[in-house]
Amino acid sequence: MATVDTAPAEPHAPPTQPQPRTTTPPVQRPPATAIPEQRQSGTLIGSVQRAMRLLETVAGHEYGAPAKQLARETGLALPTAYHLLRTLVHEGYLRREKGLFFLGEAAERLSSSGAKQKRRSTVADVLAHCRDSIGVPVYYAMYREGEIEVMCVSDTPGNPAVEEWADFRETGHAHAIGQCLLSQLDEDARRDHLDRYPVQSLTPYTVRDDHAMLRRLERIGRMEPVTERQEYALGTVCAAIPITVGTTAATMAISLPSHQAGRLLPAAQQLQAEIGRHLGSIAISISI
Repeated sequence: MATVDTAPAEPHAPPTQPQPRTTTPPVQRPPATAIPEQRQSGTLIGSVQRAMRLLETVAGHEYGAPAKQLARETGLALPTAYHLLRTLVHEGYLRREKGLFFLGEAAERLSSSGAKQKRRSTVADVLAHCRDSIGVPVYYAMYREGEIEVMCVSDTPGNPAVEEWADFRETGHAHAIGQCLLSQLDEDARRDHLDRYPVQSLTPYTVRDDHAMLRRLERIGRMEPVTERQEYALGTVCAAIPITVGTTAATMAISLPSHQAGRLLPAAQQLQAEIGRHLGSIAISISI
């Protein structure tokens, strides 16, 4: 008798359900001129970049530009452009008039400061040239708003500048820089300066009183080098060349150790010739 296999049959696997198809959306790239609006990790840098781009773009529109045009030209989303423009207006870097954006006072101050730095750099280059050509420390000073201001000094370790052991502003009567600047003023301005900063003896060679100082200033020729020998500091002699541009009094000066006093006048004459060759650059820089 045949045996019948009564084992249950294995269940059939359920039919495989078809999986939905996924499509990757195309990557949208920003316009070529746009600065990517980065997420949190780069927000600070990105914001600065975008703000700078807006400032540059506004600067290129002499008669102003609306937000939509600025957004388009910088490749920024309009809401981002609006947000940055409002911030720049609040901080004074832009101003808004009748829907147009212009550079503001803060941006103009930056531009002015940059121009001043460039002019200062020009003066520093001229002084360095004179220093190397003559082989002495060179100074540039101006008389502004009633004060003697040493604007720039160029020296080397081998030829160091005079140490300011007594305030240059208060001791103009004792050094060539101060005497040269005071000689370019009218009598009332000289007296006013000496009233505020009376003559005081710094060395045995310093002029003794205001009257003697005024007499000395009257004797100085208009374009003559002004010299002093150990009046400000023992062991040092100095010469200064007057530079007058309009109503502004300025000077370039040199110093030498007293044992080289014989070089002082020839070196001053050489400085005067160098000033003549660079007078254009110096005159432009008088306004620093």
